[in-house]
Amino acid sequence: MIGLAGFFILVIPNLFRDLICTMHYLIGVFLVLISGSSFGTLAIFARLAYEDGVTPITLLFLRFGIASLCMLLVMPIKGIPFPRGWILLGLAFMGGIGYVGQALSYFTALTLIPAGLVALLLYLYPAIVTILAVIILKERISKWKMIALLIALGGTVLTIGPTGGGQFLGVILGLAAAFIYSIYILVGSKITKQVTAIQSSTVVIVSAAIVSGGLVAIKGPAFPATASGWASVIAIALISTILAIVTFFAGLERVGPTNAATLSTIEPVVTVVLAALILDERITLYRMLGGIMIILAVIILARSEAPNNERTKRVNCSESIE
Repeated sequence: MIGLAGFFILVIPNLFRDLICTMHYLIGVFLVLISGSSFGTLAIFARLAYEDGVTPITLLFLRFGIASLCMLLVMPIKGIPFPRGWILLGLAFMGGIGYVGQALSYFTALTLIPAGLVALLLYLYPAIVTILAVIILKERISKWKMIALLIALGGTVLTIGPTGGGQFLGVILGLAAAFIYSIYILVGSKITKQVTAIQSSTVVIVSAAIVSGGLVAIKGPAFPATASGWASVIAIALISTILAIVTFFAGLERVGPTNAATLSTIEPVVTVVLAALILDERITLYRMLGGIMIILAVIILARSEAPNNERTKRVNCSESIE
């Protein structure tokens, strides 16, 4: 009886803790995949909005403006306070400078070089995040994490497809978008540990709305001409912005910057599939292979990076359990 009692006292709590840690990580994987899938709808809805006469800067403002109104309604209803001090400033910087800067670089690059090349340059960011995480955050990169990253990058190249041409400035802007987004992820990985996903998302979105609103005031707006155009804009605000950003921050806190960046490569797969379903674009064999490679990378990360040793448990789960 004493042995049985000792078993329950010593073993059961550890098994329970292991289960919580594993679920904590897997929920983070799921949230980042939801985020990547939501971001994957952006290119489709944006193309529909552009066809209705909306300019990139106006779309940027409407995207964050509508999302801001929704988030500002959610905060008081749920009784969630705004962050304060350096956390508020950090989040405002992420939204007003980081997010808007990345988006403007990306949209401007689209006018100078082929869309496929822009996407390929942007999706260098998982590798950039990994390198910076090792240098700045002293993050340890496991063998399986590196394998998953390389497979995901290879799958991204195949999914986006061959491309070329365009102006050198467009290449610089495409690389700038990747670097800015990498810094955004790394900064977010630190700040999101201090606040909830709703708090961080609200400040980022509102800050982006304010800055993009100033740009529209300078350049002048070009609003949608039809109801279908407005429907695309609203879909971008709700799905490609609110859902995408909230789930990304919630997942980022659970899986870390490198894993979040790698898992986010699911985005071009979703875009390609939706383009085929909605815009009648053809899915080539290379794109199918690329999608399979990205999904394989996700599976590798989900299985190999789940907390399975004492050090990983302490690093990834101690805060959530306590």
